[in-house]
Amino acid sequence: MKIRRRTLRVARQSIWAGLGLSGAAMLVASFGYIPPVAGALLQEGIDVAVILNALRAAFPPSRAL
Repeated sequence: MKIRRRTLRVARQSIWAGLGLSGAAMLVASFGYIPPVAGALLQEGIDVAVILNALRAAFPPSRAL
């Protein structure tokens, strides 16, 4: 049950972080502050960050001694 809860928590964090960052980038781009090519690269960076965050679910948290 702990694994399931942690996995769902990390998945939800990744979903909301991706949506939030993408939404913010689209808002800024809609005012012309980000050119299309830079926006595409920024979206790829956001995708990579969200994927790396989601990978945290695959590894148990380390326990400090």
